[in-house]
Amino acid sequence: MSLDGMSPYLIQHRDNPVDWYPWGEEAFAAAQASDRPILLSVGYSTCHWCHVMERESFHNQETARYMNEHFVSVKVDREERPDVDSIYMDAVHTMTGRGGWPMTVFLDHEGRPFFAGTYFPEVDRHGMPGFRRVLEAINHAWQNRRGEVTKQADQLTRALGMAVRSAEELPGLERAKSAYESLAHQFDLQNGGFGGAPKFPQAPILEFLARISGRSWATKAPAMLTTTLTRMAQGGIRDHLGGGFARYSVDRVWLVPHFEKMLYDNADLARLYVRAWQITKNPVYREVAVDTLDYMMRDLRHPEGGFYAAEDADSEGVEGKFYVFTSDEFRQVVGEELYPVVSAYFGVSPDGNFEGANVLHQASTPEALSEWFDVTVEEVGEIVGRAKHRLRARQATRIRPGLDHKVITVWNGLALRSLAVAGSVLGMDTYLEAARANARFILSEMRQPDGRLARVWSNGLAPISGFLDDHAAYALGLLELYQATGEAEWFIAAQGLVDRLTDHFDSTDGVVFAVADDAGSDLVVRPVDQQDNPSASGASLAAECFFLMGRLTGEYRFHEQFERIVRAGDRLAEAAPSAVGHLLAVLATSLMDFKEVALCGPDALEWTGRLNQDYRPDLVLAPSTGPNEQIPILSGRYRQDRTVGYVCRNGVCRLPVESCEELEDLL
Repeated sequence: MSLDGMSPYLIQHRDNPVDWYPWGEEAFAAAQASDRPILLSVGYSTCHWCHVMERESFHNQETARYMNEHFVSVKVDREERPDVDSIYMDAVHTMTGRGGWPMTVFLDHEGRPFFAGTYFPEVDRHGMPGFRRVLEAINHAWQNRRGEVTKQADQLTRALGMAVRSAEELPGLERAKSAYESLAHQFDLQNGGFGGAPKFPQAPILEFLARISGRSWATKAPAMLTTTLTRMAQGGIRDHLGGGFARYSVDRVWLVPHFEKMLYDNADLARLYVRAWQITKNPVYREVAVDTLDYMMRDLRHPEGGFYAAEDADSEGVEGKFYVFTSDEFRQVVGEELYPVVSAYFGVSPDGNFEGANVLHQASTPEALSEWFDVTVEEVGEIVGRAKHRLRARQATRIRPGLDHKVITVWNGLALRSLAVAGSVLGMDTYLEAARANARFILSEMRQPDGRLARVWSNGLAPISGFLDDHAAYALGLLELYQATGEAEWFIAAQGLVDRLTDHFDSTDGVVFAVADDAGSDLVVRPVDQQDNPSASGASLAAECFFLMGRLTGEYRFHEQFERIVRAGDRLAEAAPSAVGHLLAVLATSLMDFKEVALCGPDALEWTGRLNQDYRPDLVLAPSTGPNEQIPILSGRYRQDRTVGYVCRNGVCRLPVESCEELEDLL
């Protein structure tokens, strides 16, 4: 059986001596017919430890022979099948208390898990059993202790299928406050972020902090947000030459990254840096946002407007090789005249900070270097700029990390939202044009005949139906594009997607929304998506869709769905607020003195740009430069000869004003 398909991850494993099956009926039929258990291996193309396990075990002829003799081996790209990943990652968490990729799970013929883990080394190492020893133990249990295996599978599957318990009351301000206090207690005061090594950006938590930064009860939130963003911008987790951010740092100080770059991280972080600029007006945040979006548009963009999934951590089989410099190479590239200043700026040393080489990071400020080297701050900036140009030229001679060319809908929704926000806030039409191109691409290439979206597009093919997060994230991106441009077609497309959330993703218990739609499933349970991992959960994105659509249309059915999701997530928000940062952000937004602002007339977009100079999470904009009867809040309000603004609360609007200054006074 071969791994046919468009997934770069599956293609990477196509030449393994392991007889891999894709997920599907054929694999389960083969397992049933041969009375062998299923070995499920889940990963993604830019996963470093997935590459390691492949080299150590899946390319090993003896290991592959044993797998082929005793197991039906199934390979899944988690980015194509988040439903499969979600179920069995829950099994890994339940059995081991931790998770990660590659994920290795053993299933019975019905797909029920009975043993689970992540990376297994080739031989016993660092307290971990070797993969061959694991295979032999599982095979022995399957052959000789089948009753115990069945009992374990029964118990674990029942645990995975437990219904979500919904809170009886809609959570209020006390839930947001207690979550903030819990996060403040966990915050790393010196380095920013949360927890130790490895350290992830955790964009949903930062989104929550941004939204509550103006609240009187969240006095530490602005500093928590800006400290984290500043330290990340200075650290090696940020690519100081090419722009963009790596997936995480292997240390707690953001210095040495795990070098893979994911679209979702960069989309989320670009938007957060724009928000930080709105809050503080610190030009550094604007610069980082622009660098990050420019990286996405240069290195991750399909010519027709979609965005690719990721860049690998490795090039030429070596982690980070594209990005790091030895001290000697750095000196040779930048030149002796620039070396003293730029080596101090980038923290370059003979010993390096990563396997004898240097991950570039901002080790000193221009002000400090100005004083130390007796030059002006402007001269420091010019020297660093010249050095970056030379270093980029050297990088251009290297082999780039592998590109995962899948276009994934949910991540494109995040990118669309960030481009629309940045285009409007920063006044950059380039980003708005890129956002429009993305929307046209996704809606033309990935929208199915029934109006639902596909999950993945690659080389003209989009065979996998989209999931909850795909539809919700893309609807939010379209709503943001509508707010930035006033073009009603994006609102109409968003409303169509939001309607499909209710029509196709309602779970059977009537409490939560499911990861996969109702078109049928080959899974042992229908998974739900409540926890951020690591970007916003599908449930929280859906909650925000329903909240905003309810405000813009005045239709109570949307508010009912919003309340359902928030109630369903409340117990998790109470127990583990860091797991539901985006849901908390949406909850906090809903508890504000929220306003709908209709802008009607020829200058509506100019007013939009002015209002967006400050961060206003407590309002949604409805601009229109022409007559618009399709969006309820705009119906009958257009004035051809002048621009007017309406401030509304829960559908009740104040008298219109005819200047942006008057409008701002009302806000």
